[in-house]
Amino acid sequence: MSLKHSVWFLVVAILLVSCDKNRVFDEYKSVDNAWHKDSVVSFDLPELDPAKTYNMYVNLRGNNDYPYNNIFLIVSLDEPGRVTKVDTLEYAMTDADGNLLGNGFSDIKESALVYKKREKFKKGQYKIHIRQAVRETGKVAGVKELNGVTEVGFRVETAK
Repeated sequence: MSLKHSVWFLVVAILLVSCDKNRVFDEYKSVDNAWHKDSVVSFDLPELDPAKTYNMYVNLRGNNDYPYNNIFLIVSLDEPGRVTKVDTLEYAMTDADGNLLGNGFSDIKESALVYKKREKFKKGQYKIHIRQAVRETGKVAGVKELNGVTEVGFRVETAK
């Protein structure tokens, strides 16, 4: 591929990525090759418009080392005024044949997991905390090192 074609390809790729008009916040943090049960991934959200509604997603990037069918997450939303809302969530991570769900062309898959839809925010600073809470069947203690999850992300977008 010539330099001219490479430059055009790069410009088109940047334009396609930057055309996400609904995105308000979208960030990832690495958890290396395993997500420790005591590791909390946190995000500071930007100031959100109280007149708009928003959709929120927990985004996970993982690979075929993920050993379970589902994932349990504890998501805490710190609101202004020292109010914290905590949700325990369960999501499917594989299909019936054990193939990792999500989007991607390689063995790395990205899953956008719905956290909340059509939410309104008060004026002020919000913070999100996410931790894994996977347990093996019949065991009380959580999975200490959750293999197969490489990055945890959070996305806020304007609801349509």
